[in-house]
Amino acid sequence: MEFDLVAKSARSVMREYFCDENVSELLTEARREFENLIPRLPYIGGKQPFVEFIIFTAMLLAVYRVNQSRGKTAEQTGELVYEIGRSFLKSFPAFLFRLFIPVNFSRYYLERLRKRAKESRAREYPEGYVYNFIEGDGKTFDYGVDYLECASCKFLAKYGAPELALYLCPVDILYSKALGWGLMRTQTLAEGADKCDFRFKKGGPTKVAVPAALQAVVAQSE
Repeated sequence: MEFDLVAKSARSVMREYFCDENVSELLTEARREFENLIPRLPYIGGKQPFVEFIIFTAMLLAVYRVNQSRGKTAEQTGELVYEIGRSFLKSFPAFLFRLFIPVNFSRYYLERLRKRAKESRAREYPEGYVYNFIEGDGKTFDYGVDYLECASCKFLAKYGAPELALYLCPVDILYSKALGWGLMRTQTLAEGADKCDFRFKKGGPTKVAVPAALQAVVAQSE
């Protein structure tokens, strides 16, 4: 089901990137790759949204493998993934996103996030996420999350595509703008830093460092 939703948005984007290719054939190949990856998905506790994160990572790895077979690079796949993400979000009415904005800053959500952060540091699921909850300063950000270990990075490294991780992170820009996260991030594990420093400010501007290879495509969405 998830693959079909993404594929629907990907079709028009892929037509532009693969002018001389049969897009239906490309998507069929990507689906086959994804289905082969499903049994290899790690169990990371069964909690959302992390399960969705790892499923989408597997989808994007499947797309990357198809791209590689056509001579495309990780950078080119990152550009394609960003455009697919933009198309995917545009397929939903804006009012739905507005409904979610208060949820991500609610007392209940933050309490649950604090609890999960503490649980993650027990490393019960070695292939999962490990992170710290950062209390807001009351001015520049409402709360933060420092990811110390990333399940997506681990998964990509395990299946031979660690270079792809760097080019998936910018998609967070799209979600920040759609959901009013006001995301600020200066570094990521994918680029070799010791953590991903997410900071959230409700309704604030999105300020995320972007790899040079993707700066042009990201700028188009500003």
